[in-house]
Amino acid sequence: MNPAMQNRFRLLVGWITLFIIGTDLFVVSPLLPLIAKNYHVTSAEAGWMVTAFSVAYVVGAPWLGSLSDKIGRRRLIVLGLFIFASANLLTAYSMHFYLLVASRLLVGLAAAAITPSIYAVTGDVAPDDRRGSWLAIVGSGLLMALWAGAPIGSLAGEVYGWTWVFIGLAVLSLLMMFLNQKVWPNVIVSGASLQASEHAKFFELIKAISPTIFWGTAVYGFYTYLGSGLRVENHFTGQMVALALTCYGIGAVIGSLNGGKLADRFGAKKVGTFSLVLLGALLIVIGVALHTQWLLLLCLALFAFLGYGFFPAHQMRLVQEHPHQRGAFMAWNNSGLYIGITLGSSIGSGIMSSLGFEWLPFVCCVSAFIGSLISYRTGSNKMETAAHSSTEERPISR
Repeated sequence: MNPAMQNRFRLLVGWITLFIIGTDLFVVSPLLPLIAKNYHVTSAEAGWMVTAFSVAYVVGAPWLGSLSDKIGRRRLIVLGLFIFASANLLTAYSMHFYLLVASRLLVGLAAAAITPSIYAVTGDVAPDDRRGSWLAIVGSGLLMALWAGAPIGSLAGEVYGWTWVFIGLAVLSLLMMFLNQKVWPNVIVSGASLQASEHAKFFELIKAISPTIFWGTAVYGFYTYLGSGLRVENHFTGQMVALALTCYGIGAVIGSLNGGKLADRFGAKKVGTFSLVLLGALLIVIGVALHTQWLLLLCLALFAFLGYGFFPAHQMRLVQEHPHQRGAFMAWNNSGLYIGITLGSSIGSGIMSSLGFEWLPFVCCVSAFIGSLISYRTGSNKMETAAHSSTEERPISR
C-alpha cells in the first residue's frame, strides 16, 4: 500500500472507530425507556447507565492516557476495543440491572482507553502541516455519531429490540480491533520523555485542559436544553425544533473539520482562542434572537460552526506543546470535555429552573469568555518540529 493510500486508510479506521464509540455513548439516552421497561426500573434509575459510563471515563482516561505512553498507543487501542466488545455483550445479556450498570462502567473505561489513544496516535503519525486537519477528520466521527449513529441505533432498537444494538456494536468493535492493529504503529515514549511525562505537574495538566472545560460548559450547557427550551418556552413546532437541531449539527461537523484546517494555517492557539471569543459573542446574539425563528436558525449554525472549531485546534495545540506526553495530555483533555459537559448540564438545569431558557445563552457566554482568556494567557504559539518529536518517541514495528 502506497503512503497516500495508507494515510487515507488510517484516517478512515480512526473515524469509524470513534463513530462506533460515539454511537455507543449517544444511543443509550433514546433507548432508556425500553431498557427501563425491560428491567422494571424507572427512567431515572436507568439513567445510572449514562452516569456509570461518564464517571468511569473521567476517572480512567488520565491514567490510561499515561499507560498508552508506556505500552504503546496501538496496543492500548486494541485491548480497549476487546474490552469494549466484551462489555457491550455483557450489556446485551445482563440478567440483573446492577450487572447492566457494571457493564457500562467497563464500557466507559474501554472508551477512555480508545478515544484519547486514537487522537494521540493520529497526532504521532500526521504530517506537521496537516496535524490539525487529521485530528479534525478523525474527531468528526464522534460528531457524526450524534447525528447519524444514535438515530439509526435508536430506530434499530425500536424495530429489533435494544439488545441487538449493543450486540451490533460489539461485532463492529471486534472488526475494528483487527483493523486498528493493522494500520497504526505502536508508538512508545522513550525513557527520558516517559520519566518527564510521569512527573508532569498536576497544575500544568489542569491549566492545559481548562479551556476545554470552559468550552464544554458553554457549549453543552446551552445545547443540552436547546430542544426542550425551544419547544416549551419558545413554542417552536416539532418541525422547527428538528430543523434547528439539523442546522446545529451541520454547523458542528463543518466547523470541526475547518477548525483543524485553520489551525494548520494560522496556528492552534490563535484559532482556539478566537473560536472561544466568537462562541461567547454568538451566545449573546442568540439570546437576543431567540424569538426570531429564521435569524435564530442562522445563529445556531454559526454557533456550532465557530464553537466546534475549537476542539481540534486545542487538541493540535496540546500535541504541539507537549510532544513527549501526548497520551497523557490528550486523555486529560478528554476528561476535561466530560467535566465540562457535566458542569454545563448542571448549571443549565439550575438556570432553566430559576431564570428560564432565555437567560441560558447569557450565562453560558461567560464560560466561553473565561475559557478564551485562559487560552490566550497560557502556552505558546511555538510550532514543534518533526525532528524534535521523533528524537523522543520511537515507533515499534508490528
